[in-house]
Amino acid sequence: MPDKTAKTAAKATGSKATAPKVAPKTAPKAAVASKAPIVAPKAAVVAPKAAVAAPKAAAPRVEEPKKVVTQRQGFKANEFVVYPAHGVGQILAIEEQEIAGAKLELFVINFMKDKMTLRVPTAKVANVGMRKLSDPALVKKALETLKGRARVKRTMWSRRAQEYEAKINSGDIVAIAEVVRDLYRSESQPEQSYSERQLYEAALDRLSREIAVVQHSTETEAVKEIESQLAKSPRRGAKTEGNAEADGEGDEADADGDDTAVADEAA
Repeated sequence: MPDKTAKTAAKATGSKATAPKVAPKTAPKAAVASKAPIVAPKAAVVAPKAAVAAPKAAAPRVEEPKKVVTQRQGFKANEFVVYPAHGVGQILAIEEQEIAGAKLELFVINFMKDKMTLRVPTAKVANVGMRKLSDPALVKKALETLKGRARVKRTMWSRRAQEYEAKINSGDIVAIAEVVRDLYRSESQPEQSYSERQLYEAALDRLSREIAVVQHSTETEAVKEIESQLAKSPRRGAKTEGNAEADGEGDEADADGDDTAVADEAA
């Protein structure tokens, strides 16, 4: 009996001894489960990288070609344009030049009659007043202006000459037509002074060139059309004494002014 009791006690003791061996095996499994939260931050770190990558994909700039088109103001090669200081010219090409490490885009404009080539930065066309040719409706308005009555101010010729020159160089076709109308002299009227004739011919040249290009005709035909419109205008009588005196003073004062006007045209 004592042996059986001892064996039973030994078995109980053996079962108790095995109990602690099972517990440690389950403990590491629980520890492995506790490592799961460590993986979650890694996924959270990847998310910001994807968010940062999105702006890099949108990095290519598409605005650069749009800026070039905007700077050109719709002008293109082989197109006729009006440059206020020189009249009608043709864009031969659009070229790039590097100045001080920066690329500059230029319009190459040819003025055939003046035998002159001008290079204008595309970004400056608005500042210099370069414009497209007038539409047929505006040309018709300019021709109608020629039929009106001449408006001559009772001021000194030197001041009037400055006003006429400003109108010619404005590039406005109607303003140029006003100069042609005011300075026109028919055969029955007194002859023009030298300075008057210079301004009249400059205005007539600017007007006829643009009309010829718009109407696809020659300059000779354009001049004939202008003169036919001028012939319909009310004839001015002989100059009054006040006008004659003002013109005489202006001619004397313009001895140097005419040279300046011619130099400006040559420039």
